[in-house]
Amino acid sequence: MEKDARPKWDNPLQFVLACVSYAVGLGNVWRFPYLCQMHGGGGFMIPYLIMLVLEGVPLFYMELAIGQKMRLGSIGAWSAISPYLGGVGLASVVTSMYLCLYYNVINAWSFWYLFHSFQSTLPWAECPLNSNQTGPVEECEIATPTQYFFYRETLDISSSIDENGGVHTGQALCLVLAWIIVYLFIVRGVKSTGKVVYFTATFPYLVLIIYLIRGVTLHGAANGIKYMFTPKMEQLANPTTWINAATQIFFSLGLGFGSLIAFASYNEYNNNFERQAIVVSMINSGTSVFASIVTFAIYGFKATFNYESCLERMRLLLLNTFELAEDSISMENVNEWMERLSQMHPGQFAGLADRLENCSLEAELDTAVEGTGLAFIVYSEAIKNMPLSQLWSVLYFFMLLLLGMGSMLGNVTAIITPLRDFKVLSQNISNETFNGIICVFCLLLGLGFTTRPGNYWFTMFNDYGATFSLLFIVLIEVIAVSYIYGINRFEKDIEDMLGHRPNWYWKIMWAGVSPILLVALFLFYIVNYIRGGTPTYQAWDKDLGKSVVMEYPLYGQAFIGLLLVSSVSCVPLTALYVYCKKRAHGNQKRERTVSTISA
Repeated sequence: MEKDARPKWDNPLQFVLACVSYAVGLGNVWRFPYLCQMHGGGGFMIPYLIMLVLEGVPLFYMELAIGQKMRLGSIGAWSAISPYLGGVGLASVVTSMYLCLYYNVINAWSFWYLFHSFQSTLPWAECPLNSNQTGPVEECEIATPTQYFFYRETLDISSSIDENGGVHTGQALCLVLAWIIVYLFIVRGVKSTGKVVYFTATFPYLVLIIYLIRGVTLHGAANGIKYMFTPKMEQLANPTTWINAATQIFFSLGLGFGSLIAFASYNEYNNNFERQAIVVSMINSGTSVFASIVTFAIYGFKATFNYESCLERMRLLLLNTFELAEDSISMENVNEWMERLSQMHPGQFAGLADRLENCSLEAELDTAVEGTGLAFIVYSEAIKNMPLSQLWSVLYFFMLLLLGMGSMLGNVTAIITPLRDFKVLSQNISNETFNGIICVFCLLLGLGFTTRPGNYWFTMFNDYGATFSLLFIVLIEVIAVSYIYGINRFEKDIEDMLGHRPNWYWKIMWAGVSPILLVALFLFYIVNYIRGGTPTYQAWDKDLGKSVVMEYPLYGQAFIGLLLVSSVSCVPLTALYVYCKKRAHGNQKRERTVSTISA
């Protein structure tokens, strides 16, 4: 493609907002708070910020520089650096395809919850009646209303991955709607995406600010915020804390997917991407901390509500069992009364053993939940107990939807841009039609996630579809730039675009620190995978009302192997293809030379 014919962002702000909309996603809301909770609250910020400086910003800068210099998608950009590296771009496209297949399913769930929020009573606030209208549904009574709504009403989940089932019509329609919205957002490529990001990048912050104001005024919110900012410094001696900090930075910025290269390829040649890389990285990390404050305020409210509900149950149990005066026991002295009554009436108290609960605020706050469990179960449970719960539900799931859609813009662009650069694939097809074909293809494959066992396949893609391949892709990228393309040559390219060379910090990171960190992460992932034994997943047991651990069947394990290998294998296979093609071309050239001499 000729440089002058390539579309461009209307202004640098559009590019920054596109990067923010892509990088700031669901992981900032449900993954980062979980890691803070797991690794010492505020203490987790220390390794997180160190990894941002050593790994996140330098690699983000590198991908933007490559895209802006080459003005091509991932496949074309890496092929331009070296024909043998075209497979790096192809691996990025395959990984982005896997991500698109399941990521938009989360948006479908958000639509489902959003539509169900417009009811006088939220459907996950109480258990539905059974078919005889004599009491609540047994599965809901054993579990909780929020769990029942997610696993039964939303997913209609099977008991294992082996149990087949049809497509959930409601979920399928929500997925169709999600893909229609994505298509409308990218229908004209960067021209339509550039307009959409003004909204998808900014509105979630408005919702977060509203939620922060509401969150800090909730009863018990201070308990959650205090828990977040109380550092447990002993966690800094835990290697897993540092590994998780590095991994979170890596995935939160969206490195390796090819989206950043694609976005940067639409920049003006002399655009100041260096400043933009720093700004977007800071915004992304700042959003993680901001979202965590909101999340922990909600956590504190939920934990305090559950703790006080537990105390109230124990208060009523003691009052009814020992026939005490109503005002003799309060929530403040329940534990004292339990100790006193156990000494005064040991026999009678022992009879309550199976009904007594250990009420602990600390235990409630320590209960760490991530991913869909946090977004669609824990948050839903907190929302149902708020005044005007329908309003807060609509705001929350609309925010989730925008965060998910913003990330989808980058994911789909990472597929479309490099494929569009190949005229063979799209020379006779308009942008609108080509983009539509990609969306329909992903939609049809994604319908498999709306079946009864679909959530288990969703989990498989989420756990194994991207992590391994992205670590490998970015490791190859930084080695290729530093040692194949050459740091000096890369410096000159940056000087040509910005008017100055990158300083010593960037060069040290690219040539030494970042590759070493990536190798460590890569090896850690492989060792963990091997030591983990047979891969497992969380299956919903409706009789127990909770998730149980099950091993993937043989075909599931084989599919996991396929996910791990399929994208990574693009790199050596493409290099081998280029080598064989060059060798065959060389042989043909020599044969023509020999035949000419003979003649």
